Order: sequence, then C-alpha cells, then structure tokens
Amino acid sequence: MVLFKRKPVQFLRPPEVDDESTEVWHIHHTGEVFLTYESYLARIDFYNQPRFICQISGHSGLTFFEALKSELAGAQEVDQAFPEALKGPVLRRVQFQTISRIDTLVDMIFDEFKAEYFPGESVTIQLASGERVTGIVRDKTRLGSKVLPDGTLTQPYSRYSTSIDTRPDEEAVVDSQRIFRDRKIFTKLVLRSFIKKTVTREAWNGAPWLVKHDVAAQYHIDTRVPPHLRYDNKLLERKQQQAQKRALQPSNDFRGLNGAFHNVGPARLPELKPAPKNHKVNRIQQHDHPGPQMRQSPNLFLDADHGPLPPVPGDNPFHFPVPFRQNAPPPVAFTQPEPPPPPPPPPKYPIEDLQLPPHDDRVRPPLRFLCRHSGAVHTCAPNEEIQMKSVGPLLETWDTLNVYCEIFKLDSFTFDDFVEALRITSRETPCQLFTEVHCAVLKHIVSSEADGGRLLVNLPELDEDDEDYEDESTASMPEPEPEPEPKPTGRATRSSLAKLEAERLRAEAEAAEKEKTPEVTVKHRAPELLTSFNWIEELKKRNFQDGGWEMIMVGLLHQLSKNPRQTEACEELLAELVPSEEEPSLELVRDQYSSLDPNLRISALQIICMLTMETKAVRGYMDDCAEVMTRYRKEKIDLQRERRQAMEDLKALNDQRKALLPENVPAPSSPADSIETPKSNGDAKTARSYDSPESPSEDSQRTDDDGRARRSLRRGGDRAVERQRKQTEKERKKEAELAAKAPKQPKQSKQFLKVLKDIQKKEDRVKECEHQIAVIDNDLREADCGRTRVLGKDRFWNRYYWFERNGMPYAGLPNSSTAHAGYANGSIWVQGPDEMEREGYIDLPAQLQDDYKAKFKMTVPERKKLEEGQTSVCNAREWGYYSEPSELLALINWLDQRGFNELKLRKELILFKDKIEANMKNRAQYLDAENDPSGEKEIGKKDEAKRMSTRTKAQAEPEPTHFRCLDWVNTMAIEELGHLHYEPPPPPKQRKGGRKSRN
Repeated sequence: MVLFKRKPVQFLRPPEVDDESTEVWHIHHTGEVFLTYESYLARIDFYNQPRFICQISGHSGLTFFEALKSELAGAQEVDQAFPEALKGPVLRRVQFQTISRIDTLVDMIFDEFKAEYFPGESVTIQLASGERVTGIVRDKTRLGSKVLPDGTLTQPYSRYSTSIDTRPDEEAVVDSQRIFRDRKIFTKLVLRSFIKKTVTREAWNGAPWLVKHDVAAQYHIDTRVPPHLRYDNKLLERKQQQAQKRALQPSNDFRGLNGAFHNVGPARLPELKPAPKNHKVNRIQQHDHPGPQMRQSPNLFLDADHGPLPPVPGDNPFHFPVPFRQNAPPPVAFTQPEPPPPPPPPPKYPIEDLQLPPHDDRVRPPLRFLCRHSGAVHTCAPNEEIQMKSVGPLLETWDTLNVYCEIFKLDSFTFDDFVEALRITSRETPCQLFTEVHCAVLKHIVSSEADGGRLLVNLPELDEDDEDYEDESTASMPEPEPEPEPKPTGRATRSSLAKLEAERLRAEAEAAEKEKTPEVTVKHRAPELLTSFNWIEELKKRNFQDGGWEMIMVGLLHQLSKNPRQTEACEELLAELVPSEEEPSLELVRDQYSSLDPNLRISALQIICMLTMETKAVRGYMDDCAEVMTRYRKEKIDLQRERRQAMEDLKALNDQRKALLPENVPAPSSPADSIETPKSNGDAKTARSYDSPESPSEDSQRTDDDGRARRSLRRGGDRAVERQRKQTEKERKKEAELAAKAPKQPKQSKQFLKVLKDIQKKEDRVKECEHQIAVIDNDLREADCGRTRVLGKDRFWNRYYWFERNGMPYAGLPNSSTAHAGYANGSIWVQGPDEMEREGYIDLPAQLQDDYKAKFKMTVPERKKLEEGQTSVCNAREWGYYSEPSELLALINWLDQRGFNELKLRKELILFKDKIEANMKNRAQYLDAENDPSGEKEIGKKDEAKRMSTRTKAQAEPEPTHFRCLDWVNTMAIEELGHLHYEPPPPPKQRKGGRKSRN
C-alpha cells in the first residue's frame, strides 16, 4: 500500500447518493467517488504531488499513481522471487510479532529460516557418495533434543525426505548438514520486500504485525488478535501501571489542606498558635453564614465542606489559611527576570552580495571605454568613430574569428589590430586583415565548384515580383477600367438595394484610403544592381578580386534582408553600399565599402559570422572538440589516479625511511676515538649523503682531474704533482684503515639506500604527473569552444570577461604572423547587467528600496553610484575594460569575498592573475612600439619574411602614419591552401611535354 508521510494513504469513504441520476466523478485507481468537480480536482492534485513512497521498493518522491504502479510491479516481482513453500511458515511466524523495527524482524526471521526447509521447496542435496543433485523436499521430520547420561541436552535436528529430479524412482533422506538452498532465492532483501507486501502494522506503540486478510485467508492463518495485544487492553494496562506508580510514590498526609501539598516532598510546616477569642466568634459566624464571594470563588484543592479550617481566600490554592498566617503580610513573590534574548547568530558567509554592508572607503577602479561614454569623466577613447552599441558585436566577432580560426584558415590577430583594420577607410591603403576576414567567412556560406558548389546555410527566399520587374510590369499593363455598377435584378427589394449601396460606399472608402497612403520610398538600389550579377555563382567561383567580394556581400545582405529579424540591419547597410541617389555599379559598391562607417562594418561582419555558426563545418568542429575534451578528461582522471597512487606509495616509502633511519645514522664517537675525529670526516660525509652513495669515487676522480689540469697549466711542476699524489695515496690508505677498523654498516644500509632511490623515483613521477595534468588542463581550456566563459559577476551583476579564458591560446596561435605581440585581447571587459537583473536587483520597487534604505541608509542605485565611482555601465549594451596590471590588482582588492558572486569572480581573477598581467604588459609594449621607431625596426626584423611590403607606399603618402594591422599576413592560408583567400587558386601545374607528346 502506498505511503504518505510514512503512513498508509487513507481513502475517502464514498458519499451517500440518494438520486441515481446524480453526476459523480470517480478515481478508478482508488475507487473514490466525488459529488463535485472541485473536490475531485483537489483530490487529483493531492495524488499528483511527488510526496508518496512505494512501500515495497522504498522509493520516495513519487506521485500516488507512480507509487501504486511501482508497488504493483514490485509485488509481482516479489511473488515470483520468494519461494512458495516458505510463504506460509514465514507469515505464521510473523503474525502477532511486536517487534517495532522491520529490520530487526527481518533479521530474526532470516536467522530462524535460513537452515530450515519445508515440503515443496526446491533444494540441492548431497548424497552419501558426495554427488550433488537437485530435488524437492517431500517430507520433514523434526527430532527434539535427547538427554544424555550426564544430564546435558543434544541439539535438535531435522531429517528431510527428498526426491531427486534426475532420478524419478529414487528418494534420499538427508539431514540439515547435507541440504542446501540457492542463495539468491532466500535473502534479506527479498524477505523484507515480501513482509512489506503481505503484512501491516498500526501506528501505535506496541502494535503487533498483522497479516493482511486476503493473504491470511489464502494460507489459512488465524487473524484473531489475542486480547493482550489489542489496543484497548494495552491502553487499560498502561493506565493501571501509571496508577500503581502513583500509589507507590511517597506523600505527606496533611488532610487539613486536603492534599494541597501532595507530592511536594518534605516541607516545613507553619507554627500553630491559639487564635484570639474574638476571632473565634467571627470564624463561627463566617462558617455558619458564608459570604457570596466565598461561595463563588473556585478552589480546585479544597472540597465544598472545609471542615474546621476556614476556606482559602482568593484563587491561589497555595496560600495558607488566615489562622496560619496570623495576619502577617503575604509573602513576596520572587519572579525570576526573563533572560535576555540570545544575540542573533553571526551570518554564515558567503551570502547575497548586496546584503553585505556598503563600504564608503572602497571604490572600484575607474573603467576605460573604447568610445565616448556619458557616464565617464576621464575616458581613454582613441576610437571616436565606434559607438557604444557596436562594442558588443565587435568583441563577439573578434572572439568568433579567433576561436574558429582553424576552420576559417585565418592567422590569429590581436583585438587592437582588428579595431585598427576596421578604421582604415581609404581605398589607397589596402588592408589584408580586413579583406581576408570577409573572404574566409564567405567561403563557408557557399562551397567551391570543386566541392559541388552547394549552399551551406539556410537563406530566406527572394520574392518573385522584385522591384526591377515591377517597373516593367507596371509599364506594360494597361490602365484598369472602372467596373460598371452592378444593376439590381428584376425582383429587387429595399434591403438588397441598401446592401449594394453599402458595398459601393465601402469600396469608395478603401480606394480613398489607398490614395492617402504615402508611397514607399526606395532606400537602396540593390535589386537593380543584382539583375545581372548572381552572387552565389560568383562565390562558387571564388571571384573575390576587383570588387568581387564586395558585390557578393551586397547580394548576400539583400537576400538576408527578407528575414524579418535582420531586415533593419541589412537595409541600413544596403542603403550605404548602394544608395538610391546614385547609379548602381561595381565601382560604386567598392568605393562605398572602402569608406564605410566602422559601425556598419562591424554589423556586416557580425551578420555573416553568425550565419556561419549554422554550418556543418562549425558544428563538426564543436563536436570534435567535445570528443577531444572527453578524451582529455579520461587521461586526466588516469593521471590523477596514478598521482594519487604514487603519493600513497611515497607515504609508505617515507614511513619505511623513518623506520630505517635510526639504524643508518652513525653512532656518536667515543672519548677514546676523539683524537681520530679529523680522520673520520670523510666517513661522516659519506654517511650523510644518502642521495649520492658513490661520492667518494667521484671526489677521487675529481681530484685526479684537477691534478691533470694543474699539470697541464703549470707545465713543469712535476715535483709538486708527485708530492700531492703521494699525499692523496696516504689519505686513501688512512681512510681504508679507518673503514676496516670502523664497525660494519648494518645490513639495512643497502635497503635504506634502495628506499631513498625509490622515494626519488616516486617524487619524480608525481612531478611528471602534475606537469602532464597542467598540460591537459590547458588543452581542455583551448578545446572549450562551445561558448565564451564569463569570469564572474560583481555585487551589481556586472559581467567580467577575459576572452583568452577559453577557446584559444593565451597569446594567440604561436605560429601566427603577429605572435611576437604576446597577447590576444589583453584586457578584462566589463558588461553591464541585463534588464531582468537590473529590475530584480538594482531598480527595485519603492517598498523594497525603502526597506533597503532603512537597513543600509541608502538605496541600491545610490550604493552603486557610491561604490562604482564616476565610471559605470548601466545595461548589457554598455562595455568598459581594464588594461593595466595595477587596475587588476585594485579590482581584486575591491571585491568582497563574503558574497556569492564576488567570491567566484575573485577566485577566477586570482587563478588567471599571472596570465592576465603578462598579456596586459605585452599589450602595452606592443602598442608603445608604434611610437618607438627602434622597437618598430626590431619587430620588422623578426617577421620580415611574413610581412607585406607597404612601408614604401606609406612613405609616399602624405600621411606618414604606419598601421600595425598592415603587418598581419595570413600565413595559415598560404601554408594550407598555397594562396590567400582573396587570391584565386593557382592553376594546376602542367606535365612537362604533355601536349607535345599528343601532337
């Protein structure tokens, strides 16, 4: 039966229905009937709550119907698994048991029945010959204990008459030592499930286990509960026991107070003095004529007949009567002062960031901005052309091109070079970075002719009636004649004439409304330009030169403009590339694109980059990276397991070394040998150098080498050399004699040295594993290209990004043309909170703002303005950045690790602090090299082979400025394709003499 809060679910009783035609609602799983639909729905909602428990399996968190289904399946499985021959005996033994815990009951039943077998049970028997066969128990004989002559009793035992399956005509009689049951059939788990299914127990202390009535009837088990196990008898017995305990407790027999001091313990009785005579008369009169107040005052401890003592005045039964008090003032009631409430427990950090008290003296370091920002007083904005709304798409595009540079076959490039390339708006200064990016991305929209020339992305379909065809069709069509007014039929009525008149008036109103609507202004002339240019065919042929890729961009944007989500952005771009006031041509598009606003360039690149994210190439690359990451994780787990094992082995070896250490330390020299202490320095040195046991031979070899060196240098000091050689020989002889006289090293010395070598090997292996794990971690970071990982959020829900965090090497590809820069982005970017976060945490309702102000004496916006200083980002479309190591350190110090958000953010910043600082320093050096001519020459010497020769052109121009982005060369495309993306593929090499041989 299904349990709810560990108790069986109680079904509702069916209501009384007088009228059989009354509509009712029925739950067929439980048989419950409801007269109203609301009560039926309420019961269904109760059953659909995931708060029920399957009694057989013990699974919780289920709905009633799921638990019921689980119980039915479990009951069927238990019926099949539990032996049929054991069901009756087990249930008879369980019936009326008063053990409260089912685990204890299961243990008891299992211990009693694990060596007992019953008729009809399949068993394995061992014959006298030792052969084991299967059979069925036919009969069981239980033999009791036998009294021996010394008075002891033997253990009772059983004999079983069994049939043999493979020998139908034979039977065997065996004892309990030669009969066995399959271990998987009768286990505690199966027994527990069987008892749960067939037995129930009421929810009161001492209730017996009762077999369910249907099961008891099946196995002929008596269900009459003994009287001493019934609930009413148990309750009566418990009451009698409590009454007996009260009777046995000591009591003070003070009948005058009628038990007022009962069970109080030994108490001091008051002194009794004779009362004055006048009091006696008053007392008698009061006793004979009690006042109305005394009759109405309740007293729980005194009966109505007070006897010789006067009644107790007032409602307090513990006051003494008046004669006892002798007109004394009432005793002072001492009330214990209430203890002060305990102080609230200190908060358990981390908590919500905005629930921490504000800091007036800690202000976040000022942000830098890529463009002009209204909230910034001091702004480092060298790019006046870029707007704030374009910063997010700019970062997204740069990150996409660098993360998937292997797919696009592009060299990685720095963010500053990318921004600079977008700012070059002169056709006289061709930028390879800008051109290669467009061509590389366009190649993944349509495959080449060699690969089938298929469209690789989903594009909206163009309208059949385009603008260029509309003009021709309107010119050729004749003017429509006005339709004649329909004449009424012969049998026209007033209603039909009124209908015709209403239709005529409606048609005139619609025509007048059409005339009032203004004509749609043409923003661009892209359809007219594309009448003779099929951009898909040109893209198949890879015709990018001489304005080809610009024309392809116009065709692609024109087709994407049919998508309602991209209509506005594409129309704005087409209005600049193919303006309506000029004649459309290839040269016009080329000139317009070369002078296009950087914000529109960013928009165009974002559109085509996001389009390539749907291609199979990018999806396949993500899947490959996911598989690589899975393999890396498995390798990392193996290395971690190996390192853990090596650490355990190293710990055991260190224990061995400590155990062997006392025996391998030389004993201190005795006073008799103190004279020879200088002579034993060599031995002491040898004994201390555990890691170099061969040091004496190395020292001797070193002295020989030194002697040869001196001989060669001096060229005539043979006598001195001979003298030194003799002295060394004497020292060796003395050392040999001392070694012979010295006590022998213990046998464990070799074992000790071996342990030291093993320790060194294990330490080297641990270091190697840690190095390999670090390499795998870096590979995992670079292969994580699915999405850009955020470093974390601060207390005001600003997001912090370091784009080198995942998906790319820290400094870009090591073989790129700008690898000498040593960084990729080199900044920490800060994005403002989105609308939901701003509404839910910052711009709170007035009531919540008042509560926050009452707690912290300021609202959340006031705190944001105070703690962020003069520079802040207000929404997700605003971006700022940090690019100096000092700013990074100040940001880390500003974060409060007691908050949830800033604790995670601070950990990430500290984890990558060294890499971030290195990239920031490299960025500063790379940008300063532009102003340092010597540094520029050094860079030119490093990558002279990879750079374009544009210095001569730059010198010829009136502007002597040299753009760093012009030094970027797409070496990856040159190495893998043999040419740049912008260039056509080279013609295939012809075989020598091929045509001549045919002629």
